[in-house]
Amino acid sequence: MMVVGYLAVVPLGFLLHDTFIGSRSELSFRAFGRAYGAGSQAGTMMLNSLAFAMGSAAFALVVGATLAYLQVRTDIPFKGLLFAASLVPLIVPGILYAAAWIFLGDPSIGLVNTLFFKPVFGSSPVDVYSLWGMIWVQGLHLAPVAFLLMVAAFRGMDPSLEESAAMSGASRAAILRRITLPLLRPALVSAALLMFVQSLESFEVPGLLGLQNGIYVFTSRIYFVLRAFPVDYGSAGAYAVGLLVIAAAGVLLASWLQRRGGHATVTGKAFRPQPVELGRARPWVGAGVVVYFVVTVVLPVGVLVYASLLKSYAQPSLKALRGMSLSNYSEVLRLPIAATALKNSVLLGVGAATVVMLLAAIVSWAVVRTRIPGRRLLDLLAFTPIVIPGLVLGLALSFVYLRVPLPIYGTLGILLISYCTRYLPYGMRYASSAMTQMSKELEESAMVFGASWWQMFRRILVPLASSGLVAGWIYILVVSFRELSSTILLYSPGTEVLSVLIWEQFENGRLTTLAAIGVLMVALLVVLVLIAQRLGARFGVQSDPPR
Repeated sequence: MMVVGYLAVVPLGFLLHDTFIGSRSELSFRAFGRAYGAGSQAGTMMLNSLAFAMGSAAFALVVGATLAYLQVRTDIPFKGLLFAASLVPLIVPGILYAAAWIFLGDPSIGLVNTLFFKPVFGSSPVDVYSLWGMIWVQGLHLAPVAFLLMVAAFRGMDPSLEESAAMSGASRAAILRRITLPLLRPALVSAALLMFVQSLESFEVPGLLGLQNGIYVFTSRIYFVLRAFPVDYGSAGAYAVGLLVIAAAGVLLASWLQRRGGHATVTGKAFRPQPVELGRARPWVGAGVVVYFVVTVVLPVGVLVYASLLKSYAQPSLKALRGMSLSNYSEVLRLPIAATALKNSVLLGVGAATVVMLLAAIVSWAVVRTRIPGRRLLDLLAFTPIVIPGLVLGLALSFVYLRVPLPIYGTLGILLISYCTRYLPYGMRYASSAMTQMSKELEESAMVFGASWWQMFRRILVPLASSGLVAGWIYILVVSFRELSSTILLYSPGTEVLSVLIWEQFENGRLTTLAAIGVLMVALLVVLVLIAQRLGARFGVQSDPPR
């Protein structure tokens, strides 16, 4: 409990202390006055933050839920293509996805404008640097997450009520409004909460797109304040507290909505939903799936590959095609900082995944398998970081280790602590789910025959829960490679990671080098995911074949 409490509570304690008390050792709201007072444009920033988070969450949820319904409940064609369109964006880091849409939606150089709108309409209406452009990019990047969540909800829902309503003459719209949506309310609320919190704490899209037109949200304002001179840590803390309050309010609202309603959708009856026949609309819906795949996968990944082969970015033409080369890749491979960033990313990814899953396995065992006092508090502490945005966590940790006399600040150690704190709730979900599914008989038998707790844990529990633990390890490894929001405030020369290297290339205006690094990073992530899947298949618990 001390380790979990230290990871979850101590950074927040230092953040609140330095924001409300500071060096004067007296309670003061001066930092809030500077951050939210007259002339700070805090009202516009808060409206931008809420509009961006709510708009992105709504867009992602509508797209993801619609595609999940078509995938699970209809005879839509190209189901494999649709599933691929929902997996590939998960591998592409947010900073690369935003960079790809700069190449596509920039008013002056964006391919969507220069190749389609300007020749046809004589104007460039697409602008990714606007608030709507930010919502579009963030929503498209989050839609696959909503899709996967809603696919699981649709597959677990008994469709007998919908079929009964259809046999009674109800229209599809009435069935959707009065039966399907109420049954899916818990899943919809959970997905909406996740989309809202992830959009609220997003730094990549507001940083790459919003700052170009002076559109600030909480995360970009915190970054801007900490990069100004002199640094106003009090104002940064005040912004961080405001962001934390909004995120926590969103979590509480979602919990209240889930308690209000919800229906049991998985019953003891076996069921096989009959797919809805789309009829004449089937070819049109299939064409929509192809368009979605092109917009979310082919265009972003394709434009990154195209830009990475150019010495300087240019619109597609015969001259540009003749000038293509691998010089950017050669330059990246010769950069000493690139090798350092790759090594640091691998060390932090593997280290964070291992530490988190080991800690999560022990904590989930104490919560799920024992009756020790305080286990509910331990569970609550382990899930607390889920409401702490990454940039807020980075700022809070900087407050801790600038004051605590430990030689951690400016090293990989503080980044490892940040990743472990940030992803502990996700590791808990995987570990707790695996522990809940196991019976206590084997561990009780081991204890009866004299096995110590460590022997029982290492030789019984961990092998039985290996599938869930390996799945959690894979997830944390991948998201650690993508992490930027907490890293951007904590790294120092020599501790750069790949996401920071990409950010630095963007700040220096080296977009083609950025694209080359991004392509290499995506390729590396694909290889890591494939290897991890093979390892997961090997280490999963195998059952004896039926006789």
